[in-house]
Amino acid sequence: MADLSIDFAGIKSPNPFWLASAPPTNSGYQIMKAFEAGWGGAVWKTLGVPVINVSSRYASINYRDTRMAGFTNIELITDRPLADNLREISEVKKYFPDHAVIASLMVETKEQWHQIIKDVENAGADGIELNFGCPHGMCERGMGSAVGQEPAVLKTIVEWVMEVAQIPVITKLTPNISHIVDPGLAAVQGGTDALSLVNTFKSIVGLDLDAYAPYPVVDGKGTNGGYCGPAVKPIALEMVKELAKHPEIQKTPISGIGGIENWRDVVEFILLGASSVQVCTAAMHYGFGIVREMEAGLLQFMDEKGYNTIYDFVGKALPNVTEWKHLNMKHKVVAEINKDKCIGCDLCYIACDDGAHQAIRIPDGTRIPEVIDENCVGCNLCSLVCPVEECITMEKRDDGSQHLTWDERTAAGNIPTTFNDDLAGGKGHYVPDPADALKHRS
Repeated sequence: MADLSIDFAGIKSPNPFWLASAPPTNSGYQIMKAFEAGWGGAVWKTLGVPVINVSSRYASINYRDTRMAGFTNIELITDRPLADNLREISEVKKYFPDHAVIASLMVETKEQWHQIIKDVENAGADGIELNFGCPHGMCERGMGSAVGQEPAVLKTIVEWVMEVAQIPVITKLTPNISHIVDPGLAAVQGGTDALSLVNTFKSIVGLDLDAYAPYPVVDGKGTNGGYCGPAVKPIALEMVKELAKHPEIQKTPISGIGGIENWRDVVEFILLGASSVQVCTAAMHYGFGIVREMEAGLLQFMDEKGYNTIYDFVGKALPNVTEWKHLNMKHKVVAEINKDKCIGCDLCYIACDDGAHQAIRIPDGTRIPEVIDENCVGCNLCSLVCPVEECITMEKRDDGSQHLTWDERTAAGNIPTTFNDDLAGGKGHYVPDPADALKHRS
């Protein structure tokens, strides 16, 4: 059986499944309960000068039958005294010496950084995570994302930390920035041992239409929160990839965070360069027991692929992530509808006719659609909206013998250069006459 243990920048853990710094890691009770369930590590809810929180604190977006597809919170760092947290860190390490306990920290001055680092080291923490990500509350005080959005400031604080830290340091980045490489590079140049991302996204998930205030409503008013959950995973994957591919960052271990809920999510983050993962929203939604499915699924994936450790496939997908200009323009796929599986809902026809390229028709006397091959551009929309698994598939039509990219065409001077250029990709493609739209009038 595959070995799931990891050594993340010097922090050892029996598996790559960590709880992110958040409400599920607010106490030693919760973290020991999580370790009992199978989690390999936990990043303690951020320590600093304790705060006073408000009520309520959470809100979510439900999409159709899916609850908490997106989740937001306005809860701040720990509201518990530092001494209580330090005592519980020591307690957890007594019971679970081989599990990873990482102390998330957020303070203001150099002196405070130096002191709290010594405090958590003395308590037995295995590593430190610098919280430069929170987009609400703490940033108003010059901390959290206010630091993460200023690479020069971030680098300075990392340097302060590295002056005294005797255990590995992870720098947690905010996604609320136009170019994630900038703070990532600043952290590496400051000497950080590792990076983690993403923290939450600055957001308003909705409005109470009676109170006219953002959710969660606090006595008739609201504020932006930190958005997370399954909805943010695609953006998180992109940002992890950006760092993992950068030549000055690629050797720095990355802990991937953002919408992770099952074993497949875990594998995707690892394939794009993460060597540990952190989970928050899914644990809040389903409880600590979700780690069992993650472990079983990851082990099965590794056994099927012949991987002994996760390091056998960390970053394995990165060579296949390229810029658009390097994609093969000679590759050709066309939609194919399995008439035996089709239920006649005609969603594919509606989506294609209204939202894509008018490449599906419904023959008279039937509700079973068919693809107009010569019109199909292989956009995939029909297969995405189809409610029946494998009813619509994208079939390859090129023989694989030709390869031509936009970059190559540009170098050869074979691209459109005027507004009405004959080289335009859509020239000659069938488009209905505008007046044909009026035939749909009832």
